[in-house]
Amino acid sequence: MKSKVLILLLVFVSLGLFAQNGKIAHKGLRTPVNGPTNNQGQIFLNTLLSDLKPGDTLRLKPGFYTGPATITVPNVVIDGQGKATISGMKNESVLIIKADSVTVMNCDIRDSGDSPDRLDAGIKLRDVEYARIINNKFTECLVGIDFYKSNHCLLENNDISSITAKPLALKGDGIRLWYSNNNTLQYNFWHEVRDMVVWYSAGNTFHANKGINSRYGMHFMYSHENRISFSEFSQNSVGIFLMYSEKTLISNNLIQRNNGTSGMCIGMKETSSNQILNNRFLYSAKGIHFDISPLVPYKVNTIQGNEIAFCNEGMYFHSDIEGNDIVGNFFHDNLTQVFTNGKTANRNKFRGNYWADYQGFDRDKDNVGDIPYKLYSYNGHLWAFNEDVRFYFGAPILEVLDFLERLAPFSKPRLIVRDPKPIYKWKEKKTFQVLTKE
Repeated sequence: MKSKVLILLLVFVSLGLFAQNGKIAHKGLRTPVNGPTNNQGQIFLNTLLSDLKPGDTLRLKPGFYTGPATITVPNVVIDGQGKATISGMKNESVLIIKADSVTVMNCDIRDSGDSPDRLDAGIKLRDVEYARIINNKFTECLVGIDFYKSNHCLLENNDISSITAKPLALKGDGIRLWYSNNNTLQYNFWHEVRDMVVWYSAGNTFHANKGINSRYGMHFMYSHENRISFSEFSQNSVGIFLMYSEKTLISNNLIQRNNGTSGMCIGMKETSSNQILNNRFLYSAKGIHFDISPLVPYKVNTIQGNEIAFCNEGMYFHSDIEGNDIVGNFFHDNLTQVFTNGKTANRNKFRGNYWADYQGFDRDKDNVGDIPYKLYSYNGHLWAFNEDVRFYFGAPILEVLDFLERLAPFSKPRLIVRDPKPIYKWKEKKTFQVLTKE
């Protein structure tokens, strides 16, 4: 009998480990926030804040507190202890912080106004330094957290969603950074929001975050030297979009299931000197979309060590622009490995990549193909003129057309990609896991 029980336990443990394998875990809030959500016995939060002095800690008892409220005293801590609700009563922003070194933690923050003109938010940071927003839950707030000219702040382990009743395009942003530099955002979870935006903001670190079911997982514009690592972006329209931004480091992330007409894991528009390293781009319309990137050819974008798989197009080049160094990536199970609206993508440097459709040999056993990998466009030009033709990809008629084009081309095929030293065998499968906060 004991042996049967032991076997059952081992089976359950094995199933649990199998379910976790290959997925990025996100444990959510370390201290679950479960404060009351009704306004019986409500307390005006501003009344309590008015008595604070620098260095004070206000520990909120379990209960319902109402805003809007403004914190103007520096170096104070507001601790909801996981059991306090702060509601804006659907009237403007719930909390506005206008002092340095303020900490807000362990609170259920909800019910901001819904004005996009005012940017009603759960928390607004206004010209502050060293704020700490930790372990809070934001619900029914148009914008979750709005940074404005606020620097060196920490945003950690928050759960953020927008107003449920609004359609996606009319929801607010989960997090907004505007002229805000050198902040750290880690272990946060935003979902059912419009976008997460970083505009005119430099030197920020985004680590082990998760963004799902939104429009843009992250959208950067005129923002330089930011770092995104060990994060997951799933089921958005776009995973990460870089626009007019330089020197961004994107490493060890899982970006997947970005579909629709604009679905892409990474979008790059007129952006240079970026490093995209060791990520997984899966199950999306496009893996990486290049639109005049790099803007300056000698400011090279490095695309290295990424797995790009199960996409309609592994890479999509909007034009013949040059200046991308594409090395050591793993292309497999894509409908088209590389697609271009221009004549070729071969002005970029492709070298040492693994191509699942490579048709050569490795007679000297050095794991480098004996002949270069070459990708030509045969019947692919059909859907360059009519996107609807793509629906029939893999159908017998297109297979026949492709065979005839290769056997006796009616016109000269276009060389899309040439990799002089392709990897012959994929020896090591890339897998990444988010580092979760205990």
